[in-house]
Amino acid sequence: QVQLVESGGGLVQAGGSLRLSCAASERTFRNYAMAWFRQAPGKEREFVAAMRWSTRYTRDVYYADSVKGRFAISTDNAKNTVYLQMNSLKPEDTAVYYCAAGQRVGASENYDYWGQGTQVTVSS
Repeated sequence: QVQLVESGGGLVQAGGSLRLSCAASERTFRNYAMAWFRQAPGKEREFVAAMRWSTRYTRDVYYADSVKGRFAISTDNAKNTVYLQMNSLKPEDTAVYYCAAGQRVGASENYDYWGQGTQVTVSS
């Protein structure tokens, strides 16, 4: 059973930073593409960032244009954890953030497993 456990959301002022964590089983971490999506009230879920292992030790990463240069996806292989470091946060980044795992990167339909979501609120 695939389980994704997220943590790290909270309230932060505009310009601040937060780091989200998504802990997965080793099999999930190594065999699936991992991604972050977000959903703001009244809006559709949108892609934020994703990674997939291209070799055992290297990964390809992808970002939405709206977060490029501000957000960074990274991993701790020993902990089977994917992080989303969010810097220079803006009020429009306010949303529930979800971790997801799937066979390939891309649209949300590509991901089979989802975390419970963690709220990120950026005040102006």
